[in-house]
Amino acid sequence: MNIRFLKPFCVAAMAVVLSFALPASAKDDYKIAWSIYVGWMPWGYAADAGIVDKWAGKYGITIEVVQINEYVPSIIQYTSGEFDGCTMTNMDALTIPAAGGVDSTALIVGDFSNGNDGILLKGAEGSLADIEGQQVNLVELSVSHYTLARALDSIGLSERDVRVVNTSDADMVAAFTTDDVTSVVTWNPLLSEILAMPDVTNVFDSSMIPGEIIDMLVVNTETLAADPRLGKALAGAWYETMAVMSDAGAAGDEAKTLMATASGTDLAGYNAQLAATRMFFEPQSAVDFMRSDDVVTTMKNVAAFSFKHGLLGEGAPNSEFIGIAYPGGKVVGSTSNVKLRFDDTYMNMAATGEL
Repeated sequence: MNIRFLKPFCVAAMAVVLSFALPASAKDDYKIAWSIYVGWMPWGYAADAGIVDKWAGKYGITIEVVQINEYVPSIIQYTSGEFDGCTMTNMDALTIPAAGGVDSTALIVGDFSNGNDGILLKGAEGSLADIEGQQVNLVELSVSHYTLARALDSIGLSERDVRVVNTSDADMVAAFTTDDVTSVVTWNPLLSEILAMPDVTNVFDSSMIPGEIIDMLVVNTETLAADPRLGKALAGAWYETMAVMSDAGAAGDEAKTLMATASGTDLAGYNAQLAATRMFFEPQSAVDFMRSDDVVTTMKNVAAFSFKHGLLGEGAPNSEFIGIAYPGGKVVGSTSNVKLRFDDTYMNMAATGEL
């Protein structure tokens, strides 16, 4: 099941957790956490196929790739120092580790949602404008919530014009079958499951805000600075896996079938999810995306949403409280509190054959 969501959590409790985190230093053994999602399945495959071990060995280190069954706990464990890196979205990178004071680097931008997240209304002839005044069921403070906010803004509405009802992803499909629920915001595979029901209309999805829900591998900035071998090994393993995955022949199908099985679907189901995902199979495409002004604009939108909902911490006076660094040295937000960095160094090394 896709469990990519952000639960509300106590910032004070996070501060207690962080008090146990130790300063990063160079070492030989590293741990990376990942959870089930279409764009992160390649990490499990790369570990099982020996690709991670191959690249780690090339640089004289070991990397343990660990699947965590629940998404948010994986990020919290990373934030507390139990892992050196973790898969997460751009929004969650800002609102959990960065907001928790852990300087983090987006090492690999793997993909962005291009239809995997959407707003569904009951009724065969519905439109987004029909959502005004409705109850909207979604995982509160998640990328679904962000998607709703962006959708409403696109037609001149705001969250005040709807009533958000927090609903777990596990309950979303069942909730939609009841008479009381007329609209939901969710992600695949739940999105496809609900859309297959009679008289349901997809009135807005992430393909209408391309590049805004970004799926990344994030690593601790201090750890990466102390040992660049980690960045090289991870980038090498990722792009070797991308080459296998994007192969048009049997090798690609075999790899994707294994990923599909591990995520609880079949090859057709996994390919359907990939069709709604903009994967960056080639490192240069990921570099170009990270260097684009669109990422800066997206993160401004994400920061504004996060500040509005209190996700940047109790002490945040505005949406620029946390500085975000981009390729080329540009920083948006506080230059004295940079806690999230989009670093294309290692993706660029892969693109130019330097790994």
